[in-house]
Amino acid sequence: MKIILCVVAVMLSVVPVFGAEPIREGWWEVSTTTVMPGMPMQLPPSVIKHCYSKEDVKDQAKVVAGGNKDCKMTSYKVSGNKVTWSMVCTGQSAGTFSGETIFSPNSYVSTMQMKSQGQNISMKMNAKRLGDCPKR
Repeated sequence: MKIILCVVAVMLSVVPVFGAEPIREGWWEVSTTTVMPGMPMQLPPSVIKHCYSKEDVKDQAKVVAGGNKDCKMTSYKVSGNKVTWSMVCTGQSAGTFSGETIFSPNSYVSTMQMKSQGQNISMKMNAKRLGDCPKR
């Protein structure tokens, strides 16, 4: 269960990657499917909603690492609307991560491969902007 919590923490930190045209600020829904080979059953998809502010969507590299000081970007390439990246994390989310995201201002599809604690984990994320962030 601990590895699943680490996967979710890292997943939340890497989802909003963007290149020449960033994702729009606002209220986003992200659906994630996780595959862990050797597991006796498939994990159910998870759906989260998250508010991204103007500040959140400004710095690409910081957004990819999710502000996690234990993660260091080792590769980051933008080609049109596709971003590919790799990073290494230490601490609770220790592992190596690589991914690719194809994005637009109001949606993105992302795949990520993670190697952590002897596990190979694959994730696919589909995200869509729902509108403005809820008022607080």
